Amino acid sequence: MYQTNMYEGLLAETITMTGANGDSINAYLARPLGKGPFPAMVLAHHMPGWDQWYRETTLKFAQHGYITISPNLYFRSGHGTPEDVAAKVRADGGIPDDQAVGDLAGALKHVRELPYSNGKVGIFGTCSGGRHAYIAACRAPGFDAIVDCWGGRVVMTPDQLTKNFPASPLDYTKDLACPILGLFGNDDSSPAPEQVNHHEAELKRLGKNYEFHRYDGAGHGFFYDHAPMYRQAQAVDGWQKTFAFLEKYLA
Repeated sequence: MYQTNMYEGLLAETITMTGANGDSINAYLARPLGKGPFPAMVLAHHMPGWDQWYRETTLKFAQHGYITISPNLYFRSGHGTPEDVAAKVRADGGIPDDQAVGDLAGALKHVRELPYSNGKVGIFGTCSGGRHAYIAACRAPGFDAIVDCWGGRVVMTPDQLTKNFPASPLDYTKDLACPILGLFGNDDSSPAPEQVNHHEAELKRLGKNYEFHRYDGAGHGFFYDHAPMYRQAQAVDGWQKTFAFLEKYLA
């Protein structure tokens, strides 16, 4: 816990890392300065893109003592404003799940191998990033904890599957090897409460270590303090639960 007489410092920069298929992609890395060693977090950004909110959130995790990396999952779709790049990705039907998993696995490898890492790595994502985080936690060995914030389309019906999304993420649940924290708004439509119920039932059936919290009066994106969907009380509680969960499994 922070004390007012403690040394505090951060280093944050854009880096190049190795992602899916050996591709070089860019990422935003922030880390605490000090003795260490530190636990690490991988952040899977949302459909609005590799944007300012994710940079600020990378810094937030670093301030809480985590080496934090946010890879640009849309790197291969070109460059420009986050909104323009995300619009292109959306028009292309999203990025392939296999590619997202490869990039997030590359980010895991990158931070785990840093000399000031304690070897523990979690993954966090919101919206489509929650979905990507869930798939990565199931399919990429090595994550020690996952925080899924209102990840949409974790539960998919056969008619929703595409070339880029060949399987419902729920089908990978049997391979989830780390504890999961899920945060959801009861006014959300993706995931809707009944989809969250379905997800929870599968975790329970398979004996997984999970913790789900659902918030009345909140819909999709209730952490986003730059947007009308922000819900202050629910967001404060959600962040408190997030850091308590990570402290338990990564410290």
